[in-house]
Amino acid sequence: MNLVDSFADVTRFVALRRDIHMHPELGFEEHRTSEKVATLMREWGIEVHTGIAATGVVGVLKCGDGPHTIGLRADLDALPLQESNRFAHRSRHDGRMHACGHDGHTTMLLAAAWHLAQARDFSGTVNFIFQPAEEMGKAGALKMIQDGLFERFPCEAVFALHNFKTAGVGDFALNHGALMAASNMWKVTVTGRGTHASMPHTGVDPVGAVVDLAQQLQSLIPRVVPSTERAVLAVTQLQGSDAPNVIPDKAWVGGVIRTFSETVTDALEAGLRRLADGIAQAHGCAADVYFRRASPPVVNHEPEARFAAEAMREVVGAVRVNENFPAVMGSEDFAHMLRVKPGCYAFIGNGEGDHRLPDHGAGPCIVHNTSFDFNDEIIPIGASYFVRLAQRWLARG
Repeated sequence: MNLVDSFADVTRFVALRRDIHMHPELGFEEHRTSEKVATLMREWGIEVHTGIAATGVVGVLKCGDGPHTIGLRADLDALPLQESNRFAHRSRHDGRMHACGHDGHTTMLLAAAWHLAQARDFSGTVNFIFQPAEEMGKAGALKMIQDGLFERFPCEAVFALHNFKTAGVGDFALNHGALMAASNMWKVTVTGRGTHASMPHTGVDPVGAVVDLAQQLQSLIPRVVPSTERAVLAVTQLQGSDAPNVIPDKAWVGGVIRTFSETVTDALEAGLRRLADGIAQAHGCAADVYFRRASPPVVNHEPEARFAAEAMREVVGAVRVNENFPAVMGSEDFAHMLRVKPGCYAFIGNGEGDHRLPDHGAGPCIVHNTSFDFNDEIIPIGASYFVRLAQRWLARG
């Protein structure tokens, strides 16, 4: 392995990552985290800009007169989960947890920023982009773009890294096209006429319609999506009455749809609306459909993906870089950045969970699990990748 020499000892960055983990903040509320990021970069002599899309931060490091520019992005926010880990750096805030490793992503990019600010062994401009609100469909990436991100901080290309369950700890995985799916959120509210549960004949029960719809939706994909396409429709929420003896006026069912093309999304949205209206009418009710296209698919640009893979191989060797990783059904709003700038999104292996300290939760060490913890072993690997990537990009002829 060919790590950047500065990362032989990353004790300070492990402590930083665990501090961020202890103080998770939800989307557009990352005030403490953003302040810490901004303060550190200022201390290192990096030009800092705050308040982009509310809590976003961009650090600009320019050296020499090189014409090239690059954007390196990390995400800041946590998830609304109750952490089940009991080790010392567990979340100090009930109902909030870094269960997706954004604490580690932020730390890896900060470590890279620190090294580049000290070494200044390049000529050109690096933009360190710390994005708020990646989770829960809040579209922090899109809001940064709308807030003038790329007009204020020009980037020829943008790159990001996310921990994932790959072949081994510190291994890299990517591909040259679609890597992650589009995220679409839906909710169907059915209106009937409430009454006492002992006299259902005096009302119109929306709960029965919602249950019927939830079951019918399980077979929507094979009806409208060609077998050559990949798609997922998940029913994840269902709400009726708050009391066991009340038939409510309204009930609702919701979930997500994941796709890789607008055509498939269109077909599933149309099918959802058709089923909702038909089933509601059959139950004597009315349906209101909410459908939100939260983020498009993450589609890498081939030249930038190949360039990124070369930088990865320089750090960990060819055997540990999978350049043909199959697309996954998860989503990421970095997709918005890849729609307006060329670039590459990639995964770095977080391991199976053996790195977790005693008193971790009983669940698996996978993202969005209350027993998750980022693997500090990969901080120097991810940081070295960012450094080599920036150096290589800015040195192009």
